[in-house]
Parts: sequence; structure tokens; C-alpha cells
Amino acid sequence: MFKLAHNGNVLLDVHEHSPPSAAFIIEALEKSSFCECRVDHDAINNFFKNKSTERMLVVASKHDASLEVSLSDDKMLATGELTIAEGGKALTLENAKKELIKAGVARGYKQAFLEQLLQKQFELPAGTKTKGVLAKGRLPIDGQPSKLVPQVETLKDRLKQPKLREDGTADMRDFGKLASVEPGVLLIKQVPATPGKEGFTVTGDVLPAKAGESHALVAGEGTEISKNNPLELISVIAGVPVDIANGMRVDDIFTIADVNVKSGHVDFEGSVIVTHNVEPGMRINAKGDITVMGTVESGHLTAAGDITIKQGVIGHQLDDKSLSCHIVCQGDIHLSHGQYSYLEGNNIIIDRQSSHCVMKAAKLLQLGKEDNPQGKLFGGTILDAQMVIAGEIGNESGAKMVINLAASGAQVTAQTDQCLKDLAQTDSQLDNLQEAIEKADQVKDAEKKKLLLAKIGATQMHYCEQAEQLEKKLSNLELHLHELLEGAQLVVNKTLHSGVEIHIFDKVLLTNRQYPPCKVKLEESKIEVEFKTN
Repeated sequence: MFKLAHNGNVLLDVHEHSPPSAAFIIEALEKSSFCECRVDHDAINNFFKNKSTERMLVVASKHDASLEVSLSDDKMLATGELTIAEGGKALTLENAKKELIKAGVARGYKQAFLEQLLQKQFELPAGTKTKGVLAKGRLPIDGQPSKLVPQVETLKDRLKQPKLREDGTADMRDFGKLASVEPGVLLIKQVPATPGKEGFTVTGDVLPAKAGESHALVAGEGTEISKNNPLELISVIAGVPVDIANGMRVDDIFTIADVNVKSGHVDFEGSVIVTHNVEPGMRINAKGDITVMGTVESGHLTAAGDITIKQGVIGHQLDDKSLSCHIVCQGDIHLSHGQYSYLEGNNIIIDRQSSHCVMKAAKLLQLGKEDNPQGKLFGGTILDAQMVIAGEIGNESGAKMVINLAASGAQVTAQTDQCLKDLAQTDSQLDNLQEAIEKADQVKDAEKKKLLLAKIGATQMHYCEQAEQLEKKLSNLELHLHELLEGAQLVVNKTLHSGVEIHIFDKVLLTNRQYPPCKVKLEESKIEVEFKTN
């Protein structure tokens, strides 16, 4: 009944078979060997509608399977849309691969993806369209930064691990034997940074990976980089290892039970450990760290490293309004509680509370344990800090206290102003030298002119270098001020009471009511209070 033309069309001789209706033709097609061909409904319907006189009617057509490959905008994924054959040929694996190549796919291709898609030719009805992933790109994997792996226990590690009594309770005054090392002991092994793994798009473009940041191993006092392995730090003296940025140092340690009238003041080149207390009027000065297992009462402690006081610092106000207890260091201060004391350090961490203390931190002042500090801060003055975190600040009576954040910004601003003045003077000198060069050009004596220009040129070079240094200094000052103000904030995890005068750089906010958990920071040159939401 039906015939296949060379162009793939299925023909019906309507004069010979005289089909009564379109439905009859379609039913006959479904029962014939051309059942999977694409039926031409328009041609069939037009034949009966317009009573065509053509002898041969195109009732269907054969179509081979086809694959259309498309790439995502970022070229990280290639997908294929397969159209199942309609009476025609199935798509072979080789022809499908050619379509991938034609689309520009060069990497990330897996034959299993393609085979899985082509298999659907034998599972889905003719003419069905189906999609599948054919190739995947790979994102670059950034390298890991260099890592320091300590091989010994440091003094700070030891102070985190008090000894346990037989009943299971911790003895907060007994931390066991000092973590000491002998010369030649391996202190740190450095794991080098990794270069990362490059990625690629399905079209073969390479996506470079960022290499891990590498930090040079730092040999502090009493240590050296191993001559046999530049990734190892070893001790060269006997003493206690102490963490420093990107390395360690080894300190000689002076250990004493109590610092009192009997012991006298302590002034030591290394680190000092006081196993009990520092009594009123006593001083300790150390080039390393100071660790006090007990309390410090009206004492003066200064250190080039950290100061750790396991209990509290207690002072009182003198007749001239100054405070009797001073704790000052270039590193961090860590203590349980403070009262009527002056504290100054890089970071100041107080576990419980501070009462009427005057404090100055270069970076962080924290009241309470890590994660969610809940310590109390009331009375006294914060002279400077970049960030203050506490559970409660002020008290219910509304007594006035002052907190200064980013106060050092005033010094940066003053330095910036001076730098601008110096730069203006340097520019003025360069202008004068340019005029001098123009005058020197008019000198007729060639030798004299040469000497004069050489002298002016040397002076000009000096001021050019000076201008370059000033511009670099100005840029660094502006960046420092921006980072200082950007990070300046007061974080309150429980209550901020009234009567707290908050200064952030040159702006002031006085609290006149009680605030719930909040953050106070500088936003567009104005102090804003941002309330926390759970």
C-alpha cells in the first residue's frame, strides 16, 4: 500500500487504493512497516479537504536520529539533546563523537555519558527528545597555605591543661612540669604550601589555580632553621618554647614562688613564672613572657611578650586619681578579673569581669570566654581598642563610663597631615630645582654648565626619592586608617546600659537607655546601633 521514495518520503497511490478518510490512512500506517516514520498530518488532511488530483500523496517521512550539543555560558558543561529516529537510522557512537568535536568539546568528555544517552534510542518512542550530560569541566582547586606543625608543647599549651586531682577536679594552680627543651630539639616542622590543581572548561581552556600562601619559617631567639632541612626549626639553647608569629622562640625561664619584699623586684632577660602571688608594691620586668599562677595586688608588671595572670589583678585608686596596679606588655594580657588596674597590651582577654579599670588595647578587648563572651565591663575608661566584646557593659545605675574605639586614628590623621605638608614642601623644592635647571641651561661656559647641572640633578634625584617615599607612606596611612575604622566596633552579647559614652574615632554616642544584644559601629561617618537577631 505504501512505497518509500529515495528521499525518505513514504508515498500512497491514492488512485489505486482510494482511501476513504485521513483516519484510515493513519491507521494503515500504524500497522505497516512505516509505523515509526513521522506522519505528515497536514498533507493527509489537505488531500481530503481540497480534493487534490495528485496521484501520489506524501503521508509520512523517514528521519534519522540527531544529536544537538550545547555548551553552558561558562563552558563548564556540555549537554546533548538527542532526537530519537523516526523510521530512520539510529545515531552511532562514532557519529555522535563527531558532533561533540564539531561543538568544540575538547576536555571533560566521558564515553560512558554518551553511551548512556545513545542507549535511550532503544528505550524511548520514535521522535522523542531526551537530554543528557556529555562533558564536564573542572573548577580549579586552590593550593593549601603552608602549615606549621609544632613538635613540642609550649608554655601557652601547658597553661591550658591544669593537673587533675584524684577526685577528678582540676587544680588551677598546678600545671605540672614546665615544658622545656634542650639544645638541638626539633620545635616545628613546616608543611610547604601546595600549588593547587588547575581546572579546565569543556572547550579545553585552562583555569589556573591559586597557589597556597607561603609563610617563611621564623626563627625566634634561642632557635635556628635546621641546616639540613629548611622546613625544620630547632632549639639552640635550653629553655621553654614559646609561640611567635610563624615560628617559635626558646626563653630562659626564671621561676619564683612569690614576688614580695623578701624576694625583691624581678628584672629578667627571659620569661618569668610566679607560682603563687605578686604582693603590693612589687615590680616584675621581663624581656619574654610573665606568668602568674595566683593574683597580682597593686603590682607593676611589664613584659616584651605576653602577660598571663591565672587569678585576678587588684588595685585601688590613689590620691592623685591614678591606679596602684599596672599591667603593661607588647603582647597579649589574659587574666581572670580586674579591679582598679591599668592594663595595656595588644589584645586584652578578661575571663569574668573588669571593674573600674583603665585599659588600652591595640586590637581586641574581650570580657568573657571565647565563642560567646558574657563577661561584665563597668566603670573605668577604655582609652583605646579596635574591638570590644562583652556580655554586659555599664550598670543599672547608669553611672558614666567612657569607651574609646579607634582612638589611634587621631595619630594616623596627624601623621597624614604632616605627610601632606612634607610632600607639598618637597614638590615646592622640585619646582625650584626645575627653575634652576632652566637658568643653568643659559650658562655659556660649557664646563661650568655641566658641573652646575650635575649638582642640581643630584639634588633633584634626592627630592624625587623623598617624594616617592612620602607618597608611599601617605598611601599606607590612608589604608591603615580605613582598616582601623572598618574594624572598629563594640559587641554586646547581653545588655548595654545607659550612661556609656562611646567614642569611635571622632564620633560620639551616649547611651540614654538600656539596649539588648547589639553591635555599635561606624556607618557612613555616623555611629549606628545594630540589634542582634537570633
